[in-house]
Amino acid sequence: MKKYTALAEIQSLIAQQALRLTDLLEYYFQQIEDHKHLNAFNEVFFLSAKKQAEIIQKKIDEGTAGKLAGMVIGIKDNICYQDHLVTASSRMLEHFVAPYNATVVERLLAEDAIIIGRLNCDEFAMGGSNETSYFGPVRNAADPERVAGGSSGGSAVAVQADMCLAALGTDTGGSVRQPAAFCGCIGLKPTYGRISRYGVIAYASSFDQVGTITSSVDDAALLLEVLAGADEHDSTVSEQPVPAYSQTLVPANKQKIAVLQETLESEALDPEIREAIVKGIEKLKADGHEIEYVSFDLLDYLVPAYYVLTAAEASSNLSRYDGVHYGYRNKDAKELNELYKHSRAEGFGPEVKRRIMLGTFILSAGYYDAYYQKAQKVRRLIRDKIESLLANYDAILLPVTPTPAFQIGENIKDPLVMYMEDIFTVLASLSGVPAISLPLGNNKAGLPLGIQLMAGHFHENTLLNLSNSFLK
Repeated sequence: MKKYTALAEIQSLIAQQALRLTDLLEYYFQQIEDHKHLNAFNEVFFLSAKKQAEIIQKKIDEGTAGKLAGMVIGIKDNICYQDHLVTASSRMLEHFVAPYNATVVERLLAEDAIIIGRLNCDEFAMGGSNETSYFGPVRNAADPERVAGGSSGGSAVAVQADMCLAALGTDTGGSVRQPAAFCGCIGLKPTYGRISRYGVIAYASSFDQVGTITSSVDDAALLLEVLAGADEHDSTVSEQPVPAYSQTLVPANKQKIAVLQETLESEALDPEIREAIVKGIEKLKADGHEIEYVSFDLLDYLVPAYYVLTAAEASSNLSRYDGVHYGYRNKDAKELNELYKHSRAEGFGPEVKRRIMLGTFILSAGYYDAYYQKAQKVRRLIRDKIESLLANYDAILLPVTPTPAFQIGENIKDPLVMYMEDIFTVLASLSGVPAISLPLGNNKAGLPLGIQLMAGHFHENTLLNLSNSFLK
């Protein structure tokens, strides 16, 4: 069976009775088995997925199936799916069974998507290489000795290696876009508040956003259309109406696009990525779009502000994992404080502990004003700067990552090097605007490269239409 890159193609074959869902699902099961060395899946839902396929095939035959009938999708292992394990790739939640569905899962199921399994990720979504997972690193299908990117590395590799049609990830500071760039996929982070976070294990609540990884812009648009919208379970979700994104994908009219000059001039940017982006800019010019280079003088403040704020929020969110209520529990502790200490020390991995300790320090008396409050002020400056740019431009263009996928083990021992991998993705996260990572071909070593576009709050249509034109 060939690789399918868009749901419309699958649905057309099913309508012609040239393909049945059960056969498609078996194909993906075999793909997962053939690529198990990549370690993308923490668990494959053989029984529930087969049951779904039979039910949905019957709906298709009767003409009552939903919008996503025919889509086989994986979900990141921090998204709750009732009666299935969800671990956030951590020992702390190794045997935890979700008691309810996340809103995004409810909406997938309501439109007849088949959820094939839960995908490996950095522990509690903290990492940029998918090397912090309790279940081991995810390997890049382009070169298994290289990282998949993080934290949604399993989601990206599952789509890259044709183990499912699409995948859900979460993007806190680039965790959908960066792995998508490393794996040659399309990674969409919507506006903060566009998609409900109910049922998603929290890392940093004012940043976390569910996103999609796909092989086509059409599927990204359709998934956003299904997943977005108000939710009574999440007060941070916007109640703005959800456009029919999939029905409004048209060739983008002439757009005014700002290129952040400092990002392309950064010494950290790989020369081959710079060259590919310049070619991408020339293509946009040839398509009739107006390109202007603009200055963004806050680049050096992005990573420090992001890590101060997210570490503080992580410290607060992860305080619930205490060995008492649920999750990993030390069996040898003699008293309560000892139970807390041993359970958390043994249940969390090194990177999660590092961020909890950093966040606790940031929020402690005497340091709150110096770090947390100051970082919030910087975040406001960044957001104001981006909003002023987007008042004059339809979109902003910049790299996704400073380098292509690096070797497994190459950077993980130096947290500062790892954190700087986020320099181009945290901008959209700090300002809350939507952003998308688009494939930009491969470098000379055959490694995927990417380019990033950002648009104004709730202007996902602009991003999707521009992306659709760019990839044609």
